[in-house]
Amino acid sequence: MTYRALVWFKRDLRWRDHAPLAQAAQADECLALFVLEPAWLFSPEFDLRHLRHLQCCLEELRADLAERGLRLLVRVGEAPEVLAALHRDWAFTHLLSHEETGPFWSYERDRAVARWCRGQSVVWTEHAQTGVVRALRQRSGWAARWEARMAAPESTVSAGWRSPTGLTGDAAEPLPDLATLARAHVPGWAERHSAMARARGVAMPAMPAGERAAWADLGSFLLQRGRGYRQHLSSPLTAEAGCSRLSAHLSFGSISMRCVHQATEARIAALRDRDEPGDRGLAYHLQGFASRLRWHCHFMQKLESEPEIEWRNFARAYDGLREPDFDRGRFEAWCRGETGFPMVDACMRSLNATGWLNFRMRAMLVSVAAYHLWLHWREPGLHLARQFIDFEPGIHWSQMQMQSGTTGINTMRVYSPTKQAQEHDPEGVFIRRWVPELAGVPTEHLAEPWRLPLAEQRAAGCVIGSHYPAPIVDPVNAVREAKARLADVRRQPEAQHEADGVQARHGSRKSGLPSTTRSARSRNASASRTRMNKDAEASLSSPSPQLGLFDELS
Repeated sequence: MTYRALVWFKRDLRWRDHAPLAQAAQADECLALFVLEPAWLFSPEFDLRHLRHLQCCLEELRADLAERGLRLLVRVGEAPEVLAALHRDWAFTHLLSHEETGPFWSYERDRAVARWCRGQSVVWTEHAQTGVVRALRQRSGWAARWEARMAAPESTVSAGWRSPTGLTGDAAEPLPDLATLARAHVPGWAERHSAMARARGVAMPAMPAGERAAWADLGSFLLQRGRGYRQHLSSPLTAEAGCSRLSAHLSFGSISMRCVHQATEARIAALRDRDEPGDRGLAYHLQGFASRLRWHCHFMQKLESEPEIEWRNFARAYDGLREPDFDRGRFEAWCRGETGFPMVDACMRSLNATGWLNFRMRAMLVSVAAYHLWLHWREPGLHLARQFIDFEPGIHWSQMQMQSGTTGINTMRVYSPTKQAQEHDPEGVFIRRWVPELAGVPTEHLAEPWRLPLAEQRAAGCVIGSHYPAPIVDPVNAVREAKARLADVRRQPEAQHEADGVQARHGSRKSGLPSTTRSARSRNASASRTRMNKDAEASLSSPSPQLGLFDELS
């Protein structure tokens, strides 16, 4: 029987360290496939910026594979139907892919593909791509399994691929425009595309995409840009250059987690061997980065183990706490960057325009939505998912809930917009860049311009409530009330019992990750009570169970 292998690309858009490609090299005939799926195009977390990034990744990948003798087909439709149509033209015997931990629509898609494969006697092999473990029964030993996967040799192709003969179309010509394909083949997409383009209103600057860009970013970070990483993470002024900027590459799979891990560890070892003062400093900062690679998969594992956390609280004790009070006006002002809190508005406008924001500011945006504005995390989470080019579902939904206080096992973490502005934009450079209405406001009042006397507001050319909105809520009273309402739930015996269940299922263990045991939680809760009227932020210079990890690699 002829061994015909179809490599199905999803969020693994590279040729290096690609186990399905390595396996396909043993086949008698081989093709590669990417499916542009309507379920994705119409999903609430999708944005045109994601399609643009995908276009760049696929163009490079298709050319690279063609140079090595493998044809990459691009089809539009739901995956089972696309596979069935291709199977009629070319009866492949094996479907090869990586595992994916994605939104629930992708989980249902994979179940449908599995049913189709069983019905057609097609052997579907899914290879692990990250440290996420399928069908994980318990977290004990998870970190050791992560280490073993990351230490394993790269998947390499030992021989060339052999393309089938007689199958026409999709040669090595340039990749068609994906938006054009979607408009032509997906009913209703033309209207959705036009509406999204109008809503965005401005051209989106491109973020480096593809495998070459991923390796270039990794190299420049490990060689030089990583100096000061632990400090540069927090400020939007320093993070753009001082962070790795690998998060989008990992999300789209243009570089593998294993390659990043091994390159980072090799660089740290080399620096330590040289033992120069500057080298020791860089090694220290890269070690902080290396720890976040482990946390990356730790949070993805939560969604893999419990897909419902995409729309349902980790701890059901918090069901109904915020939902009835959802204020659409507050939410829309937050989305636009018009809350009246300058640091919040600057961060949101920057994110909306560029598709990227450093991790601490992401956490601040969610904290303000959850505590100051008392918004349930689902709608804010969807808005942020559409803005983040590096949207990673497992990290995203875990972090939305952790920052909103609905996991049951993490302390309440409230970020003060005033404090964030004073600490991370002390000269007002970032705020003035993104909130030009405030350009004339004296620096000492820029974090809280509503406190400036009216005469001085007029002199600065910015009257609060006219040129720039007043704070949408009173920050002190709003946060005090939010904390009190959450604390009332946490004190309930049922909530405490449920927290133990969440901890057992999702909490980290001692084998390589900081502990989040009940005793640790009790100490954190006690400390939290003593800080009830203070800004409850933690130092993020080292890993902790409460890290703000939306983009922990930045």
